[in-house]
Amino acid sequence: MVDVLDTLLGIGSDSLTWWQMSIRAVLVFIAALLIIQVGNKRIFGKHTAFDIVLGIIYGSILSRAITGNSPFWPTLAAALTLVLLHRFFAFMAYNTSGFFGPFIKGDPVCLIKDGKIQEDELKKHSLTEKDLNEALRSGGVTDAKDVAYGFLERSGDISIVKKDS
Repeated sequence: MVDVLDTLLGIGSDSLTWWQMSIRAVLVFIAALLIIQVGNKRIFGKHTAFDIVLGIIYGSILSRAITGNSPFWPTLAAALTLVLLHRFFAFMAYNTSGFFGPFIKGDPVCLIKDGKIQEDELKKHSLTEKDLNEALRSGGVTDAKDVAYGFLERSGDISIVKKDS
């Protein structure tokens, strides 16, 4: 049975056939879905730097399992390890205070306070007034004077809190 599986996956072979790579792709796809279930839904939903880094590395590692550039089973184990590490770091960031959470997930930055644009923060984060105006329009506001707070969120989105009428 092990020999049949090795042949189907091209394990120990110098090159893979199209059908071996196709079988690997199907297995890696199923394994990737199962591994993501071990993680949590935020892995590919929040798009913080913490999540994006995992997504890039995760995809890169799994592609190596499909193309045969790395050993098949250890590569899947490495992908699982990354997802578990992500989950552990998210747990630690949630359950500890101090440096760890902001380091892993970042902090929001106030760009508008009581209708006043915080020019130093825009500059510090390489945002233009056009970027800010786009966020204002998306938030249903045409003038910063109508904004109580505007934040550059950890995800990179700009959120707007309107002043009370």
